[in-house]
Amino acid sequence: MRPLVLTGPTAAGKTAAALAIAERHGAIVVSMDAMQVYRGMDVGTGKVSLADRARVEHRCIDIREADEPFSAADFAAEASAAIATGRPVILCGGTPFYLRAFLSPLVEAPPVDPALRARLESLENPHAALLGVDPALASRLHPNDRVRVVRGLEYHALTGRRLSEVHDADSRSRRDAEVVWIDAPGLAERIDRRVLSMVEEGYVAETERLLARFPRDIKPLLSLGYRHVVAHLLDGLPLAEAVALTQQDTRRFARKQRSFFRSLGLAPGGDPALAAARAFAR
Repeated sequence: MRPLVLTGPTAAGKTAAALAIAERHGAIVVSMDAMQVYRGMDVGTGKVSLADRARVEHRCIDIREADEPFSAADFAAEASAAIATGRPVILCGGTPFYLRAFLSPLVEAPPVDPALRARLESLENPHAALLGVDPALASRLHPNDRVRVVRGLEYHALTGRRLSEVHDADSRSRRDAEVVWIDAPGLAERIDRRVLSMVEEGYVAETERLLARFPRDIKPLLSLGYRHVVAHLLDGLPLAEAVALTQQDTRRFARKQRSFFRSLGLAPGGDPALAAARAFAR
């Protein structure tokens, strides 16, 4: 049987679909949300309730403290371990890098050379240099995306290979999975309502509890789900403005998610229940 992947932008209804299908098929749900792995980050991540977790086994939820690392490679390993149980598995979430890490092998990074990295970062026009060694990758990257441009130059310098060719090979070796892109009309309004509901459910108090335990500059508290509430609590940003900025950032993130799904050749739509029947057929 193949794993079922339910992906899509935030607030599109993925969790409800996953729960219904998992109950019907006795499936394990693996959260594909980068923030739900952290304990104590419940309201701000839209984490599935304890009652629902009692009904359906979930993985990749509450398995790290907020200051502990968890990578896309860690996620792919957790998903593979769930599949190895032989039970039906549903991957549910919209974190782009996690989805890519599961569907395609991650590019093995060569050892870091600090001197080389510093030299490449000091180039006046690294994008022009990338055009000379990996024009395909350069065509995909904006000249201002210096991090990825330098990474492409660095990979070529250390391995003699073009990173674009490695990415293309990875996309051709995609894992066999049934993938459904779940979307919803009026998503912007759904996102705005969801953020308001989070405030009513204790969003600010949850962030306050996290700040009592961790510094504000840990990665999870810099995420779009928490950074503006942190600014409200520590910098005096009015709560209404923090809410509006969170809504705005989440809408932007949903647009980026959609662009990423299209880059994988996906299209919105499809019946999750029928996809589950295909994936879990023995």
